[in-house]
Amino acid sequence: MSLFRNLIQLSTSKSKPLLQNPNFLFTSLSHFTTDTPTRYAGLEPTKGDEKPRVVVLGSGWAGCRLMKGIDTDLYDVVCVSPRNHMVFTPLLASTCVGTLEFRSVAEPIGRIQPAISKAPGSYFFLANCTSLDAEKQMVHCETVTDGLDTVDPWRFKISYDKLVIALGAEASTFGIRGVKEHAIFLREVRHAQEIRRKLLLNLMLSDMPGLSEEEKSRLLHCVVVGGGPTGVEFSGELSDFILKDVRQTYAHVKDYIHVTLIEANEILSSFDDSLRHYATKQLTKSGVHLVRGIVKDVKPQKLILTDGTEVPYGLLVWSTGVGPSSFVKSLELSKSPGGRIGIDEWLRVPSMPDVFAIGDCSGFLESTGKPVLPALAQVAERQGKYLANLLNKIGKDGGGRRNSGGEVELGDPFVYRHLGSMATIGRYKALVDLRQSKEAKGLALKGFASWFIWRSAYLTRVISWRNRLDARLQACYRTAVSQVLEKPPFMWEEGIE
Repeated sequence: MSLFRNLIQLSTSKSKPLLQNPNFLFTSLSHFTTDTPTRYAGLEPTKGDEKPRVVVLGSGWAGCRLMKGIDTDLYDVVCVSPRNHMVFTPLLASTCVGTLEFRSVAEPIGRIQPAISKAPGSYFFLANCTSLDAEKQMVHCETVTDGLDTVDPWRFKISYDKLVIALGAEASTFGIRGVKEHAIFLREVRHAQEIRRKLLLNLMLSDMPGLSEEEKSRLLHCVVVGGGPTGVEFSGELSDFILKDVRQTYAHVKDYIHVTLIEANEILSSFDDSLRHYATKQLTKSGVHLVRGIVKDVKPQKLILTDGTEVPYGLLVWSTGVGPSSFVKSLELSKSPGGRIGIDEWLRVPSMPDVFAIGDCSGFLESTGKPVLPALAQVAERQGKYLANLLNKIGKDGGGRRNSGGEVELGDPFVYRHLGSMATIGRYKALVDLRQSKEAKGLALKGFASWFIWRSAYLTRVISWRNRLDARLQACYRTAVSQVLEKPPFMWEEGIE
């Protein structure tokens, strides 16, 4: 991890002349191979007395589950990602309003796979992969920098024996103007932090003297675009927050704050009809205004629907599904329907030896006869688990090195079995749909019992026991303390007295 430590020291020192000193670069990267010493460095191909190297691009559900299950006695593991932790996305909406702490939904990579922090040949690099050279079995990377006053991005190369692409997907904007500039995507911890800050700021501003009624209503209008599980869950959490905390703490503006959920079709379209109707009824009862429409344009303080309706907002959260990232689009290889990286039944990229793809960035090629799997956490997690077992088998059979796995028997292909869908709608109510598919029949549950199942099921999936206990205890603890402080939990970390 010496490279990572040196990069951190560079970013905090803000010392530009340091970068111009080639002797410093030779010192800090002495165990790496260098091409042009002052600009390029990298991990060279593994030697015969070294373990084969598995390079994992990404730190989402798929990549982290793979790293957790990989046998580090067989492989060195190198993870390249712009994020040094995994985000437990199903509980992310709860952090926006203080139901859970941010730390409860983030798991450090070094805790998921300790070898990355301890083993001499395993590393984590805070970087983005910029290109892939399949012929030389090498990835080109560039470090992540923070702001304009830090050092220039550092470029380096990593040779791999096995490459796993687990880069996930990007939020879909459908080319609508203004979405990236004015909306917040609820996909990362920083997004949840930004939503919390924006919500608190708008509450404070709306209480200022001289503000018009119209401006108060705009500032406190929270608009959510997208009626999938993420949009519905965030709307439910927000409505709970308004009913419990805002009415208590911000009595002067309690009648101005409201939530609007915009969806082009039915909300929770993949759920059973009875569950959808129940969700619609409960959200409406909680004060969420449901609007069916399509967004045409997004401006700084309002969005415009295709029918010409203008919707002013103070907070805009965009949750309309995901699509392939720009890096995935740039790869010149066979793609599955929808533009994902094409894979076969064993999650291999057929046109690139020793390359695998898992998670939201991948999809079965049409030639396999299998449908493209939905972009769900359970799909990504089980692909990561399957591929870890497959790579362990390949390594034990002597196929861990580059171009040496052709004669290894791979075993059974990956088979996905849907376990069902869950979503919370606020007020300690949730939906549990245990059907195998939308057309199949199965158990459909709703109400408090479903919320308990939803909460328990997701908390058991949190990787560390520390986070599990932390999340379980927080709700009771924060509720009790808030009664003493007479201040809602979402304000604690902001230093509001």
